[in-house]
Amino acid sequence: MKKIAVLVSGGGTNLQALIDYEKSHSDCPYSIAVVISDHKDAYALERAETAGIPSAITSPYAVMGPEAAKAASREEKRTAVSNKVLEICGQYDVCGIVQAGWLTVLSGKIIEKYSDKIINLHPALLPKFGGVGMWGHHVHEAVLAAGEKESGCTIHLVNGECDGGKILIQKKVPVMAGDTPDTLYARIAIEEHKAIVEGAVMLVQKYA
Repeated sequence: MKKIAVLVSGGGTNLQALIDYEKSHSDCPYSIAVVISDHKDAYALERAETAGIPSAITSPYAVMGPEAAKAASREEKRTAVSNKVLEICGQYDVCGIVQAGWLTVLSGKIIEKYSDKIINLHPALLPKFGGVGMWGHHVHEAVLAAGEKESGCTIHLVNGECDGGKILIQKKVPVMAGDTPDTLYARIAIEEHKAIVEGAVMLVQKYA
């Protein structure tokens, strides 16, 4: 099995899908070596602990210190977090990185070191509804406001642009009359859990 790092920011339901697949499939080609969160209170960290997977926190405050983080620009924070993630991935000797609900846009050396070896899950059908500010329920609200007939999720390679990079996998769901962001998310989440596993398998077999 090839070792991967999983990057998270929130509840970690997609991390759980990756954990469950690894545990239930003897032929799983990946092994989650470390879970990295850019939020110290992410429930995903508890999921990692329950599964016995090492974890690390790389919030700007944790990486830079409170005073430096307060004074830093967004780009300085991104660079500091990205460099710390790169350091941790080196420590665990991972060959690929899976962003499963990770909100920090990676930049700098990690993009070069892991070129074509980082995938991201986005909760919409890119290139629609991507870019800065398009995450979580903001995406689903925008889809509904635009009157879209379908939505879904996308797995793509990470290239340093927000939601940029080659699209690898897309799964679609219908937008139903009367949908709210919550009901649309619930429908998409089922497909996300499938897509994140397919993406991780593809990553280690084809790219990493």
